[in-house]
Amino acid sequence: MLKIGALIYPGFELLDLFGPMEMFGTMPEEFQLQLVAAEAGPVKSSGQLTAHADLALKDGHEFDVLFLPGGIGTRELIRDQEMLDWITKAGDAADHVLTVCTGSGIIAKAGLLDGHRATTNKMAFGWVEKMGPEVQWVKQARWVVDGKFRTSSGVSAGMDMALDFIADLHGREKAEEVAMWAEYEWHQDAARDPFAKLHGLVE
Repeated sequence: MLKIGALIYPGFELLDLFGPMEMFGTMPEEFQLQLVAAEAGPVKSSGQLTAHADLALKDGHEFDVLFLPGGIGTRELIRDQEMLDWITKAGDAADHVLTVCTGSGIIAKAGLLDGHRATTNKMAFGWVEKMGPEVQWVKQARWVVDGKFRTSSGVSAGMDMALDFIADLHGREKAEEVAMWAEYEWHQDAARDPFAKLHGLVE
């Protein structure tokens, strides 16, 4: 069983978090899900709804999988050195690091992505690029896998990345079962990214 620590903070994006967690949550025998925040307790999302963090930063950073959603709150999170230090430690300790949307900007700011390929929300691409000048940012990708790092484009792309992660660990048939259970049309081609063109990143 893999222990997933999903970090939340004020202004996190709801679907970034709960879309992938829905996919992992269908396999409780394989994934243990926990929410982490600066302090345990309620954390308000960008969409007004509040999530309850199970753990505080002080409770440790030992997870098999570190998961970071994006959201408007990342603009403040990059100024929180305590949180960035925790992310660096948790990311170094984890076997896998998964991000959705501007979550890749946070791990880039924490220094985890230097020298790696990664992507992010195409609408926020310019801002995220500045967080990691040593990162090989991929302009057109639904998600990118580089070693233990998996970064996805905006919001709904996190579900495609999560299913691809499940496929790598447990086989494509299992991932397709999960997608079917969720009545979700899984986009299995990581290079299929029409939003890169819509936002002027590619011709």
